[in-house]
Amino acid sequence: MFAVPSIIYIAHLKNMLDTPNVRTVHESLTPRLGGVAVFAGFMSALTIFAPLNNGVQQLLAGCIVLFFVGLKDDLVSISVAKKFVGQLLATGVVMIMADVRITSFQGILGIEELPVGVSYAFTFFAIVGITNAINLIDGLDGLAGSIVLIIVSTYGYYFYQYGGPDFQNYAFVSVCVVGGILGFLRYNFHKASIFMGDTGSLVCGFIVSILTIQFIEMGLKVGQPFASAAPSVAVGILFVPLFDTLRVFIVRMMAGRSPFSPDKNHVHHRILAMGFQQISTVILLGLLNVVVILLVINFAYLGNIMLIVMLVVLSLLLSVFLGVYHSRAERQRVAS
Repeated sequence: MFAVPSIIYIAHLKNMLDTPNVRTVHESLTPRLGGVAVFAGFMSALTIFAPLNNGVQQLLAGCIVLFFVGLKDDLVSISVAKKFVGQLLATGVVMIMADVRITSFQGILGIEELPVGVSYAFTFFAIVGITNAINLIDGLDGLAGSIVLIIVSTYGYYFYQYGGPDFQNYAFVSVCVVGGILGFLRYNFHKASIFMGDTGSLVCGFIVSILTIQFIEMGLKVGQPFASAAPSVAVGILFVPLFDTLRVFIVRMMAGRSPFSPDKNHVHHRILAMGFQQISTVILLGLLNVVVILLVINFAYLGNIMLIVMLVVLSLLLSVFLGVYHSRAERQRVAS
């Protein structure tokens, strides 16, 4: 909270500002280095107060790598390939040095323990996928920060309650992220005076991905709080960013374009097109994520398959609703 005004001042002084374009929602030159403040708050609190065992030290090393990748992208813009190399390095540190990985599908598709090679490959895919899902949803004032806050708070509660000696220090990670995000959101809600930028979204996405993996492993090794249903509960906790990412990728590919080609087809763009304001859209998506989290937590006893079916049906209904509304709005616009 104390760092952000100084960052805003320096960004304006040195003209390090994000210029509005056809894909962005903001209309004025705005600094995009808020992730520097989030990272500073998170790192200082965690290194002072938290026990750094059980993979947290390697998590911090990965965060430092992604911090500099994101910082360079915010300042001078870098290619997707260079970003991917940074993510590869950060993921490698955590997977290989701390052995943080998904070791079992816990009965999904009849698969239990994974072979080591498949475990590493799937974990890498999960970390990169979740990191970029958080990065992609950072399109409105306060949206990414609010969604990360909800996700990390949920994980933090369960790590604190059920983590035991192997996982309880991830509650420290969660609390420190919450602190960093809260200080930043003070300046990021509409009308934002600073954006998170890739510096913040890559670091936050990476932390969320590691917390997700440890949450799933906690269900396997500790047996609490959701036992073998932990993977599908984790998907529910990440519902909004995962739904948004999968939806835009599928829509782009169905239109014959690259899944990575940027457009204004994200779920927050579609809700804005319905006539909602930025703050209403952020609150709506935050509430949606909270409702889905409560849904999967309360129905965890049904097991992985039933929960995944529920989430897929919900995703399809939302996609159809957004598509139908978009088509109607487009027809009205053409007619007018």
